[in-house]
Amino acid sequence: MNNDNGYTVDLPAKPGNDQRAVQINGTPMQMAMQTAEAGDAVFAVGTIMLPNDDEATQRAALDFLRTGLARNVGAAPNARAVQIPLAAGGQVLGLEMKLSGEAGSQHESRTVYARLVARGRHVYQAAIIASKPMQQEQVDQFFSSFQLY
Repeated sequence: MNNDNGYTVDLPAKPGNDQRAVQINGTPMQMAMQTAEAGDAVFAVGTIMLPNDDEATQRAALDFLRTGLARNVGAAPNARAVQIPLAAGGQVLGLEMKLSGEAGSQHESRTVYARLVARGRHVYQAAIIASKPMQQEQVDQFFSSFQLY
């Protein structure tokens, strides 16, 4: 449970916490990250606290995350609509991505599975970054455990 950022998720190991500054449309914001490694994959949830809950601000942050993930592996930023569960019941509309390509200076093969969603003043990025494609069951288990408050 991450009460500060309003979500629950099942991670495969004790998570590490990190924070970094991001610039979205020229506005500095903070992105909090929880990451856990298991096998050849990193499981992560990133949360950006927005200055307001305007739809345009949410959309800009979602676009920032979507294009950033795609750029990291040299892929097109294609996404499809998906329902993200709420812990109290119900769902909100989000985006789902599966990207494959090469990452880093070593041009290592990476597959990225991600869900992006905005809720209020938060934008979330739940992602798995793996060195090879994962079994769909593992991907589904992680994403079905990701619920917003």
